[in-house]
Amino acid sequence: MRWASEAGYQTDSFIIESACPRFQSGDAKGLVKESVRGDDIFIVVDPGNYSVTYKLFNYENHMSPDDHFANLKRLIQAVAGKAHRVSVIMPSLYGGRQHRRVVRESLDCAVALQELQTMGVRNIITFDAHDPRVQNAVPLMSFDNAMPTYQVLKSLLKKDPTLSFDKEKFTVVSPDEGAMNRCGHSAGWSQHSWSRRAAPAPQ
Repeated sequence: MRWASEAGYQTDSFIIESACPRFQSGDAKGLVKESVRGDDIFIVVDPGNYSVTYKLFNYENHMSPDDHFANLKRLIQAVAGKAHRVSVIMPSLYGGRQHRRVVRESLDCAVALQELQTMGVRNIITFDAHDPRVQNAVPLMSFDNAMPTYQVLKSLLKKDPTLSFDKEKFTVVSPDEGAMNRCGHSAGWSQHSWSRRAAPAPQ
């Protein structure tokens, strides 16, 4: 908090206490426990965090991406339009894998982004979106897609220092079409072979 103190802002933490308690029926509500009037609010939500659980009728349920997104909307409602700006940091973009319509399918990611825009969200920050073109659904809202390619390779080498990038021992595989450009870049600088594996069709 040194830089905040130097700017004349005295605080021990910028984290605002919040919660999404549930009723016995399973319904929930968003609760922000201090004033946010005039503040820039950054809400961090990871729809892929399945380790978060809640009790329902004496059963422990793991939160799904739908549960995380519903809680996000509850907290935005709890802010009640009093914040100066609301930004959402979503490491794994909700509905990101359902980004286009092939037959009679829902467009979950596009609808979710439009919902957030309607609720007053100004900025979306995500990492390695499955297809960043989904931002076309909200052309007037800021959408930042950060690519963590370097951080992934750095962590990989830190986890296994014996890993060799020799082209005779290492192959870069793209799991789907969306990752082909990134895998091609990674393979290019290291002169590796690379291939794309076709994902199985949903049942």
